[in-house]
Amino acid sequence: VKNFGGTMRLGRNDTHFIEGSKPALAYGSTVVSERHRHRYEFSNVYRTEYEKSGMVIAGLTPDGELVESLEWPEHGWGVGVQFHPEFKSRPVAPHPLFAAFIKASLEYGKKRA
Repeated sequence: VKNFGGTMRLGRNDTHFIEGSKPALAYGSTVVSERHRHRYEFSNVYRTEYEKSGMVIAGLTPDGELVESLEWPEHGWGVGVQFHPEFKSRPVAPHPLFAAFIKASLEYGKKRA
């Protein structure tokens, strides 16, 4: 591991979602600002392989360099994000991604009943 110092992404950063993506629909917007606190990145070396396998790159940084969100459409509401939605979620005001996940889970449960 190299360049260990200074790699922390900390604070609020914008994410640009593709139109019609699950996160964009959950937020009701294609551009959001969310809090980050991590040293991790999606490796663009594997981006093409992920897309070929059915994953959708749903969100990017404004410069298009970093993947912020992925979708796995073949698995219901399979969504992953780099930021921390739990930082903005409250018991009476759940984060839009959590609310959308719960809604999708309830709908899935009704279909199986």
